[in-house]
Amino acid sequence: MRRTISLFIAIVLILVTLGVLILASASSAKYEDASYFWVRQIIWLGLASVVAVVATQIDYRFYKKIAVPLACFSVLLLILVRIPGIGSNINGSWRWIRLGPINIQPSEISKIALILLFSWWLARNQRRIDEFKRGIFIPFCMLGVFASLLVIEPDFGTTMLVSSVTVGMMFLGGVSIGPLLITGLLGLLGVTLLIFQNPERMSRILAFLDPQKYEQDKAWQLINSLRAFANGSRETWWFGQGFGNSMQKYNYLPEAHTDFIFPIIGEELGLIASLIVVFMYVLLFILGLRIALNARDDFGRLIAFGITLMITLQALINFAVVTGCVPTKGLALPFISYGGSSLLVSGAMIGILINVARSSLHEKSNPKRNPFKDRARKV
Repeated sequence: MRRTISLFIAIVLILVTLGVLILASASSAKYEDASYFWVRQIIWLGLASVVAVVATQIDYRFYKKIAVPLACFSVLLLILVRIPGIGSNINGSWRWIRLGPINIQPSEISKIALILLFSWWLARNQRRIDEFKRGIFIPFCMLGVFASLLVIEPDFGTTMLVSSVTVGMMFLGGVSIGPLLITGLLGLLGVTLLIFQNPERMSRILAFLDPQKYEQDKAWQLINSLRAFANGSRETWWFGQGFGNSMQKYNYLPEAHTDFIFPIIGEELGLIASLIVVFMYVLLFILGLRIALNARDDFGRLIAFGITLMITLQALINFAVVTGCVPTKGLALPFISYGGSSLLVSGAMIGILINVARSSLHEKSNPKRNPFKDRARKV
């Protein structure tokens, strides 16, 4: 387990270092001050590091006490973000609360709040998880509150992400797969209907289906994202155009420093670097699962699984978006994209995950068990 912790931390450090380097390149094109993004990113990384270190020292079982208050606080922030004068409307979305010189993104806080809330609830109700009320109705009501507030921002990307993660946690927690699938599909149908009623979202789907037709409009970022990957493979496709030599960052990719930072990696550093980045997220997933399987109790196991899935699934969605596999969504690439709220929450999640891993070292663990054994028994 010590090697698992060390390797996990090493991968995260490599990813954040790569993020700072690529942001330094992106800053040179977006602002006259070439240090604009990477200096701010380093400041946020310093704060995130403090949060992570503090989180490693707090026994993860403490979060049982604050899971519900944190969830309520997160819901309050998601409500406040829609109030003019408190929330900030940027590019048609109410996703930020401005506090002086900084913007706080409540949807990021909702990620960790939901993980802790569902871990607490599922672990507490293990013996009665087969009951419809405790295993399906109440968890989906809790998710519904968060999902509804995220949808009206609107932030469909985060809605789909947190919904997928919490459903995955419910499956791991022993909820029967039949009712879980039926309820999950009904929720997906509801979100789909909302998407069809949203002209902005529908235009993105049409742009995804026919990007050439909407090249000068909604498919602008997707087309230029694909061109960035193409530029990186023109001559020395193994190693790209070279660090700092991206052309797409010059106002072709408006979000080159956030959601679409991975195409800049592909353009400047090439195929090998891109595959290494993908492989590191795969390793994070494997290491996170190992931590979850060795956790001392159900609460720790669910926290570790939820955090691992939240980080790696978000990365997977980001990869799918920038390569044109799914419609455009506003989800950053964890540890690499620019963003203070994302880094702080990611730092907290990493610290909690490490504490779960360390607890399995310092205290005698419960005998290993198959996390799906209850489900196997039911079948």
